[in-house]
Amino acid sequence: MANVATSLKIPPELKARVDAAAEAAGKSAHAFMIEAIEIETSRAERHDAFVAEALEAEVEMEQTGRYYAAEDVFPYVRARAEGKRARRPRPKVWPK
Repeated sequence: MANVATSLKIPPELKARVDAAAEAAGKSAHAFMIEAIEIETSRAERHDAFVAEALEAEVEMEQTGRYYAAEDVFPYVRARAEGKRARRPRPKVWPK
């Protein structure tokens, strides 16, 4: 894929910091900035996807009334993170 040229104007103090950080990382300032833009863009995309998924889950919960209680989920997640087997929490139904 071909690259597209763009112009990025940054304050001199930030440019000096970028230059120093890039040198310490053994990269050119250009490569350092490209990597930083890629990382931040990916973070923003993941955040947007997380929010969209949460909003979809909220709509689903409102439609079905089914939810998982935090006091049931936290021990399950903790056990799984520790590599232990754990019984999946059961959904509850929101009172109407």
